[in-house]
Amino acid sequence: MADRKSISVALIALGCSKNLIDAEYMVSMLKEGGFTVVDDVNEADVAVINTCGFIESAKTEAINTILDIADLKEDPKRPLEHIIVSGCLPQRYSGDILKEMPEVDIVLGTAHYKDICEAVSSLYKDKEYSREYSDDIGGLSHVKDDRYISTSGYAWLKIAEGCLHRCSFCAIPLIRGKYISRPIEDILTEAKNIVAKGYKEIILAAQDTTNYGIDLYGKRSLPGLLRELSKIDGIEVIRMMYGYMDGIDDELISEIRDNPKVAKYLDIPIQHADNDVLKRMYRGDTSELITERIGKLRSEIPGIILRTTVMVGFPGETEEQFGNLLDRLREWKFDRLGCFIFSPEEGTKAFDMPDQIDEQTKQQRYDAVYSLQQQFSLESNKSRIGEETEVTIDSISDDGIFYVGRSYGEAPDVDPCIYVVASTGELKIGGRYKVKIVDAAEYEMTGVTL
Repeated sequence: MADRKSISVALIALGCSKNLIDAEYMVSMLKEGGFTVVDDVNEADVAVINTCGFIESAKTEAINTILDIADLKEDPKRPLEHIIVSGCLPQRYSGDILKEMPEVDIVLGTAHYKDICEAVSSLYKDKEYSREYSDDIGGLSHVKDDRYISTSGYAWLKIAEGCLHRCSFCAIPLIRGKYISRPIEDILTEAKNIVAKGYKEIILAAQDTTNYGIDLYGKRSLPGLLRELSKIDGIEVIRMMYGYMDGIDDELISEIRDNPKVAKYLDIPIQHADNDVLKRMYRGDTSELITERIGKLRSEIPGIILRTTVMVGFPGETEEQFGNLLDRLREWKFDRLGCFIFSPEEGTKAFDMPDQIDEQTKQQRYDAVYSLQQQFSLESNKSRIGEETEVTIDSISDDGIFYVGRSYGEAPDVDPCIYVVASTGELKIGGRYKVKIVDAAEYEMTGVTL
């Protein structure tokens, strides 16, 4: 077998933040296992592609990426010899991938990230290596107290895996398994290691952050986790993503309001606003509950930024029900919003529901949601002109003129960014600076350091 140090591995992460964290754990394991990890796949002997398989567009991106990397494998000018596909796609379609894509050597499902070193080693050990690791689903066996971090300015922190909800359209429980919370002690240890690397902003990630601890401690324990994290010297911002309305209780609202380290920001995917559609989606929310919780959040936490995600084209969604969605969005005026088009996923209740919506209608509804949301995003951003706020610097703009950052009100990748002009001296990536917002558009703001 070749010396591990002589085997170079490149890891490509696709999909959501949870996938990125899993990829970072694998990078850490590969480095600790003695392999050479490289950033450029053109310099790699082995390519590991960590995939998403949640919706059709994600599956298409994953397949196209695999095919593109397969072309490199056939290029005699490049060293690439092997391809490993990990994550959500092989958890759902391991046999299909190996059958339809002979260029792929090994697949690793969502319970087998921990086997990445064994998998790479097997490629060079013998000709009869196991090609499929996908017997289990999800879990936390790969999670480490310390890991390689690929992001700048902020770091993700996984607090749970899997999902306890069974939405009729969603394949996540089939891919990621049951909901499992990490012990708070483990989370705090990893948070301290993240801070030791110089990160000041931590973003909590799970399929459902608001139900953290319900399986482990018998009650929702996110407020307590926030309090403990805020005691760590060096953490300046704690951001929460992927919550549920039923988990936005008085204790959590008070913690967000009163804890200066917790960003006054919540990402709460509601999926729809018509009660009949929500019921068919197997969502626990109602339009009335959503209205009540949004009202309480805004009255208790002035200035809070609320983000949501909605879905259009769910089977049986009538024009009236879609109209109800638009009416409620006009009422709720989310600061940030993402929209998905329903795609039928094998194994879910909605896959073969009657009254599937045609693609043209889905696209029209998708466009209508974003057209409506533009005005609310613009209103929200313009309302902050003149505000003085702390901004985390993530990068430098492509033209080299501005720094690119985020305040408490912007999560990375999905929200508007703030283009920052440095009025005095050079700014550091990952640093936090007081900035005055001077201009705003729908999807960006401009500020000047004070």
